[in-house]
Amino acid sequence: MRVAAIIAAGGRGERLGAGVPKQLLPVGGVSILARSVEIFAGHGLVDEIVVVLPAELAADPPAGLHAGAKPLRVIAGGARRQDSVRRGFEAVAGRADLVVIHDAARPFASLSLVTRVIEAAEESGAALAAVAASDTVKLAREDAAGGAVVERTLPRARIHLAQTPQAFRTEVLAAAIEAGRGIEATDEAALAEAAGFPVRLVPGEASNMKITTMTDLTTADAVAGGPGARVGAGYDLHRLVEGRPLVLGGVTIPFDRGLAGHSDADVAAHAVTDAVLGAIAGGDIGRHFPDADPRWKGASSLAMLAHAAGVARDAGFEVVNVDVVIVAERPKIAPYADAIRAGLAGALGIAVARVSVKGKTNEGLDAVGRGEAMAAHAVALVSPRG
Repeated sequence: MRVAAIIAAGGRGERLGAGVPKQLLPVGGVSILARSVEIFAGHGLVDEIVVVLPAELAADPPAGLHAGAKPLRVIAGGARRQDSVRRGFEAVAGRADLVVIHDAARPFASLSLVTRVIEAAEESGAALAAVAASDTVKLAREDAAGGAVVERTLPRARIHLAQTPQAFRTEVLAAAIEAGRGIEATDEAALAEAAGFPVRLVPGEASNMKITTMTDLTTADAVAGGPGARVGAGYDLHRLVEGRPLVLGGVTIPFDRGLAGHSDADVAAHAVTDAVLGAIAGGDIGRHFPDADPRWKGASSLAMLAHAAGVARDAGFEVVNVDVVIVAERPKIAPYADAIRAGLAGALGIAVARVSVKGKTNEGLDAVGRGEAMAAHAVALVSPRG
């Protein structure tokens, strides 16, 4: 069985109001269109892909559309969705046994959903993904004042909300398209219904959202991690020496030794600083605070951390949360963890609830385990400032 995928992206997404075709907007740093193409480029049952775009985009296709070793063609769509799909179908007719159609505006469909729809269509002739209605469904009518009032309540158990992908054996889709020349339809399943074909319902996915409004775009971006949502990792280690205070997260902790370093050698603050700078690709702590610079000699590492947070803000980011692991045989970190959290949070300018601090030992192994040094690991999440 040879399967062709048609990515329906012939509209301009004017309801979104972004000023550019919706399918070109980024979600998590990758365009909506490219994400949808990738679904089928990576699917083992799909043999070729046709992307239907507005005429001006088809003439100069956007970069970033990759299908690996599979053939991928870009063609110009028509005035209506069904016209665009018809043109896509004409491009694969004669070579495909089954055609799967997917809206480019649904970039999160899973590979397993595509598989289930294809298998159902191969068996029954036509199938679509759909989710059962979870809310009570009201049919509305217009009253004398032009407002909407409830006409009746529909039986929720029979209501399903259509998604894509939708798949059809070639002969079924050909007959549906021909039968639909004189009618308006919002999807190909409606054309198949009008032509008298039964259409199998395949359980869809709540995550298979359609991006229609700016709110949808914001939600999708959050699901994808955001174009600028980034994670940075930090690490620091200092030797324990006599005659120095032990400072962690700006908190001076009673102990017989402290950490050696140019500044106060606060490994917790240093690790978080490195993580924040790493998240924005801003270099490491040594680049910003070289140990040859007298400004930082004996300085509070919380000042360094506050500076790093400012660098992140200047780059258009804010710190969402940090997680820190302090590795030391002694002293125990737990009694001071909340105070350390507060110190780090204050320097970062975020709520204490967004800072996690944990203490671990090295089970007697290496310099940390022998009590000769102390280390810290940190992870920081940053996101674009709203």
